[in-house]
Amino acid sequence: MKKSFLAFAFLVLASLTANAKIGNFKQWAQTPPMGWNSWDCYGPTVTEKEIKEATDYMSANLKQYGWKYIVVDIRWFVDNTKAGGYNEKDPIFNIDKWGRYTPSVKKFPSALDGKGFKPLADYIHSKGLRFGIHIMRGIPKKAVEMNLPIKGTNGINASQIFNTDNLCAWLHDNYTVDATKKGAQEYYNSLFELYASWGVDFIKIDDMSAPYYHKDEINMVRNAIDNCGRKIVLSLSPGETPIESAAHVSTHANMWRMVNDVWDQWNDIKHLMYVSQKWYPYIASGTWPDCDMIPLGHIAVRGERGSNRMTRLTKDEQYTLMTFFSIFKSPLMYGGDLPTLDEFTKSLITNRAVLNMHNNSTDVRQIFQSEDKLAITSKDSKSGATYLAIFNISDSDNVHINVDIKSLRLKRKNVRIDNLWTGKSEVNKKDRITGILPKHGCILLMLK
Repeated sequence: MKKSFLAFAFLVLASLTANAKIGNFKQWAQTPPMGWNSWDCYGPTVTEKEIKEATDYMSANLKQYGWKYIVVDIRWFVDNTKAGGYNEKDPIFNIDKWGRYTPSVKKFPSALDGKGFKPLADYIHSKGLRFGIHIMRGIPKKAVEMNLPIKGTNGINASQIFNTDNLCAWLHDNYTVDATKKGAQEYYNSLFELYASWGVDFIKIDDMSAPYYHKDEINMVRNAIDNCGRKIVLSLSPGETPIESAAHVSTHANMWRMVNDVWDQWNDIKHLMYVSQKWYPYIASGTWPDCDMIPLGHIAVRGERGSNRMTRLTKDEQYTLMTFFSIFKSPLMYGGDLPTLDEFTKSLITNRAVLNMHNNSTDVRQIFQSEDKLAITSKDSKSGATYLAIFNISDSDNVHINVDIKSLRLKRKNVRIDNLWTGKSEVNKKDRITGILPKHGCILLMLK
């Protein structure tokens, strides 16, 4: 009887331990991550020098506002990348003996002698910031061709764990990792063991969520991160992540893309607003539907889309983008060049009242949305204040948009209203809030 009780107690303890581990990753991003990613500026060509310049700028000018991630985007392991696309004709890959990509020493000199990204991560950490990288789903084709061994296995090679199912349609570096094969989980374990040893804090994995065919690889990634010994925030890309997969993605990733790439054109923003309607119920601490990067300021220095330029969005559209991303509580990954950040763009990403809303608001919900207008509200978890964002998403100027006070769940109509972008305040004595908005414009208010 005693043995049976002890066996039962052991099983209960094991179950509780396992369940305690599930969802722990949500504690690593309790507010939406904020940082800079190299993609909008440099595509696959960013260098160590440029990463350090971005780091220095963020540390000196943006860290105090909550910006903390520096993310190296795609193909950091290819020597001969090019601006405006991918070199798939004759790429020179860097790979270790276990079939894992390593940084190009031509672009990241500190990676020499097998150091990987550790020296760069150490530099970023020394500035009080966090370090992230982009990877592609799967295993390098080069590793399969060379039949390299899988670390942590007894004689299993890369050629034994891959398949050609649902390969990436737009970049052809990798094969799918076949989760049914012995050594598949060990391969992902070896990846995150390596990234943890470098000091990586954030991983953006591409070709993972649209189409959502790769649950088994997402599961392996989740297991690998949970067992690597480092708290690595997981971002899945690109969208559109299907709403039918919301339960799975929200229990495996810290953030996931709702749409494909958002660039500096109005149609991208309007499409994002349309798709996001399905995702309000899934905005939760530690798991964030992701609006994509912020294509403001000086972008496309050597970018994948268009020539070197300042953002093509009008100022009203820029306010709208930042307002929507912030009240929706999307992760904020700025895409513009930081060392050449202009004052207007800086004012958009350092507004303390807006960022306070972004970090501390709860109960985000849409009041209404049509082809012409949109209203979103949320509550401040600390002060109890109510936030209200109203958008004119039509192509007409000076559009009147009314929001009924009752729809905000306020107990009285006599409230103070603070405009979070202008800093102006007034007292509302009516039973509605009215905005007169320019084409593609918005207002962002705090009511208390």
